[in-house]
Amino acid sequence: MILIAAVITPANIWLAIRTAFTPLELVAVVFTLANVWLAIKEKIWTWPAGIVSVLLYLIVFWRSHLYLNAWLQVVYFVMSIHGWYEWLHGGKNKTELTITKATPRMWAVLMSIGAAITLVLLWLLRLTAHDASLPIADAVTTAFSLVGQYMLNMKIVENWLMWALVDIIYVVMFINQKLYPTAVLYAFFVFLCITGLIDWHRSSNASAS
Repeated sequence: MILIAAVITPANIWLAIRTAFTPLELVAVVFTLANVWLAIKEKIWTWPAGIVSVLLYLIVFWRSHLYLNAWLQVVYFVMSIHGWYEWLHGGKNKTELTITKATPRMWAVLMSIGAAITLVLLWLLRLTAHDASLPIADAVTTAFSLVGQYMLNMKIVENWLMWALVDIIYVVMFINQKLYPTAVLYAFFVFLCITGLIDWHRSSNASAS
């Protein structure tokens, strides 16, 4: 007990935080948390927060040689602008978009698209980036993150289920790359995704009734 107390001191805790967090990654974590929480609450400010987040993570992922996830941030930037517009004007007669649920046919189409994108990205990555880290996981998470982002843009309830599955893979990836703050963040995202799934399901039922 005395040995533990000697090790776990405020100075050592602060040193561990400084070692684990880079300033850029820390700011990216904060904006990403804000982005997800605002999305759960259906707040339009989720989109500007998300735009800042993806620009920061573009740099973080590129430095870690996660090239597909780095380029994914560029796509997220474009899709964030699209989502911002859809949430404001994507409903009937260009009104605010309401939450809906995915049909079995939609699930089949989206999963097929995700699988096809995975294969294409994996082929491109092996062709062009020989120093890529975790190419299969990088391709899978990139492809199905695009699917999840599209579902979020269109306010489909099950986007949170898609994100939860992708985030579990991300946690393993980031631990492997020693991006520990981001790994912790994405582990927390799994919890937030469950919260989002429950909240959006209730909102969808309320809208239907």
